Amino acid sequence: MKLIVIDMQKGILNEDLYDHKGVLENVAKVIDAARNSGTEVIYVKHDDGPGSGFTFGDEDFEIADEIAPANGEKVFVKTIPSSFSNKEFAAYLEGTKDDALMIVGLQTDFCIDSTIKSAAERGYRVIVPKGTNSTFDNPYMTGEKTCGYFFCEVWPDLFAECVSLEEAIELLKK
Repeated sequence: MKLIVIDMQKGILNEDLYDHKGVLENVAKVIDAARNSGTEVIYVKHDDGPGSGFTFGDEDFEIADEIAPANGEKVFVKTIPSSFSNKEFAAYLEGTKDDALMIVGLQTDFCIDSTIKSAAERGYRVIVPKGTNSTFDNPYMTGEKTCGYFFCEVWPDLFAECVSLEEAIELLKK
């Protein structure tokens, strides 16, 4: 199994994000469990391009300090929602022959959803721990409802195993 941490960047992780503190704490717990068990942690960052304020060299582009990559952990950069759009990321995962991915990060209805579906299409076993992804309110739903909708209605059975935080940590220990 590999832990994929998506877009936990300073420019996204702010007070407007649903349960931003809780999500940061939960992602930190999952990362700690992964590192303690020897599970590889892989980070993916989103780049909006030069002049956007959200690209190489911009503070908002950097991963939150509380969960920053450790020495030697891989970091891939993408420019569209699915992490698999980065060909090096996709090739690296394929080359490891690991068939299970635990996915955490931001934003539930964009990059997380897109990556989960892309992983499922490629035959990966996808695991999503509760409380480890989030998004913002939109004109149709609150961030809370959006997270619940994807976790309870969209991903289960078709794309991912949606598990409690405790179950996810136990899976990482095995």
